[in-house]
Amino acid sequence: MDLCSIQEIRPLLERHGFHFSKARGQNFLTAAWVPERIAAESRLDESCGVLEIGPGVGCLTKELARRAGRVVAVEVDKRLPDVLAESLADCDNVEIVCGDILRLDIPALVREKLPGLTPVVCANLPYNITTPVLTALLDARLFASINVMVQREVARRLCAAPDTADYGAFTIYVNYFAEPRILFDVAPGCFIPQPKVTSSVIRLVPRKTPAVPVRDEALFFRTVRAAFAQRRKTLANALAAGFPEVGKAGAADVIAACGLPPQIRGEALDLAAFARLADALAAQKNS
Repeated sequence: MDLCSIQEIRPLLERHGFHFSKARGQNFLTAAWVPERIAAESRLDESCGVLEIGPGVGCLTKELARRAGRVVAVEVDKRLPDVLAESLADCDNVEIVCGDILRLDIPALVREKLPGLTPVVCANLPYNITTPVLTALLDARLFASINVMVQREVARRLCAAPDTADYGAFTIYVNYFAEPRILFDVAPGCFIPQPKVTSSVIRLVPRKTPAVPVRDEALFFRTVRAAFAQRRKTLANALAAGFPEVGKAGAADVIAACGLPPQIRGEALDLAAFARLADALAAQKNS
């Protein structure tokens, strides 16, 4: 069965009474080169165990199964396991897990389903859950790589440079834990139904240690969130709002101690500068 052929997908879905759900952001691939390239770019071999999220009708799943030792695909839509049982009938190294990836214990799932294998993520993520899913996958701190298709603007945000419109708190979060790289774009015409935006496949390689050393990781991310909460404000005003216990005068002192211009905005700081800023705030709070 050609799982990228509209002529074969439609009868398959009709046999199981499936209709696309906008609420779940369901867009199935119909261009065979896309799952083939995602699987190839993921650098899989039999030593790898793949966690897939949202397999749809299984076109990417089948490509992953050809390369990896085992594939565990998590599907929240209870209508799809029967579809997948038919479409993946010849893939004996695939297991479908019914559940919401955001409610599952990801490390426990990987330990149970992919023992002895190098865990890798490959997925065509629903756009409406991209940020929480990437956060959960990075927080798990166990994957060799995370290879996912996301909305192009999200991919650009993850790889953005300081002092650009796409640069933000989530950029800092992702780059603190991983090295992101955009691999290729996918046009709307490669899906059924067609989304209104272009997609990008991105590869995240989790770092063995965070990108910058910090005294207090929670304080570091609180500093980042404060800096971007009102991004058009100066950093001094943003920190004063985010750290009322420090106040505007204290924020100005911390900024000066880091050798930063008094009128600088948070969007101009890179990871190293945010680390210095957070450490200076920690020192002030502890003094």
